[in-house]
Amino acid sequence: MTFLLTGLAAFVFGQAYEGTTKYDKKTQKAIMIDYPYPAEAVENAFIQKMEKLGYKPKEEKGFLNRDKGFLVFKNAYVTDISDERMDYIINVERKSRKESDESTLYVIMSRDGENAIEKMQYENIGRAKVFLNTMFPDIEAANLELQIKAQEEKIAKAEKKLRDLRDDQASLEKKLRENSKDQDDTQKDIESHRQALGTLIGKRKMN
Repeated sequence: MTFLLTGLAAFVFGQAYEGTTKYDKKTQKAIMIDYPYPAEAVENAFIQKMEKLGYKPKEEKGFLNRDKGFLVFKNAYVTDISDERMDYIINVERKSRKESDESTLYVIMSRDGENAIEKMQYENIGRAKVFLNTMFPDIEAANLELQIKAQEEKIAKAEKKLRDLRDDQASLEKKLRENSKDQDDTQKDIESHRQALGTLIGKRKMN
């Protein structure tokens, strides 16, 4: 069933295509693809795929960095795409505020600081597209892990709330017990004071 749903998603959202994105202060040619999954799941799947090949990303950071959010896999050898080492630069963007479960993956390939896609043979561009087209099962698995994690966090949050409520109940019950004892003690004090008052009033009448 999962295979059928994944296949349907791949069919509905089509195939990878060529486009552009802004990186390193200029418009860069990129291979793009739309996925019916959250950006985090797509990014996680790509990272895991590259890590299996032995490459970890360097993330562009910095408050004033226009390329913040891009991930760079330096000097990577991805035989499914090319027989040459290249820098693979990716960015995943949410489609829109309303479409939180849909995202677009941008992949820039760079060699010696230059955009490699511009001079890449059609065959290699096709291989890059196939690489992205076949990522649906990986993204589905990554998305499932995110859902599991989210559910675990909900359970942990609910369990903490239950512990806090039980602690509050225990505290209230202790206060109620203390209150009940205080009431009994106060009642005894009242009776004692009334007896003392009665004795004093009795003395007044006798005088």
